[in-house]
Amino acid sequence: MSIVRNAAAIVKGMSVTLKEAFQPSEVENYPDGKGPMRGAKFQERFRGKHQLQRDENGLEKCVACFLCAAACPSNCIYIEAADNTKEKRISSSERYAKVYNIDYNRCIFCGYCVEACPTDAITHGHGFELASLNATTLVMRKEDLLVPQVALPDVVQSDADKAEILA
Repeated sequence: MSIVRNAAAIVKGMSVTLKEAFQPSEVENYPDGKGPMRGAKFQERFRGKHQLQRDENGLEKCVACFLCAAACPSNCIYIEAADNTKEKRISSSERYAKVYNIDYNRCIFCGYCVEACPTDAITHGHGFELASLNATTLVMRKEDLLVPQVALPDVVQSDADKAEILA
């Protein structure tokens, strides 16, 4: 009797499979929209790829205090500190992070590093396309995480240049 029941269950399952196999596919066109986010809508609490922020002078906010690495439950943040010199200022403090790596193979996006940072140097961005088949590409270095520096022109050469800067 159990053999008949098992065979009937298999036939029923295969009938559902064959019925669905010949139906047209319903595909949602993702990502839909224009721009860098390509139509993606994020909640305020979304935790994406981390960003290392800069201050208003263009210097790095990270002072290499290691609080983010200490707060991280998965130990995915690695920092090496170095001292600023008078000739070469990287941050406004006496130290800066010479090496700042986040291993996204281990990161659980808990947000403890963001909460622990006293200078608001590390924040969560909206980067969500982090998938990779190669695990080494998921180790983000300081250069990958830093917000690009806004470059202002040093010399204004014409009235058109002035108008572009003021616009």
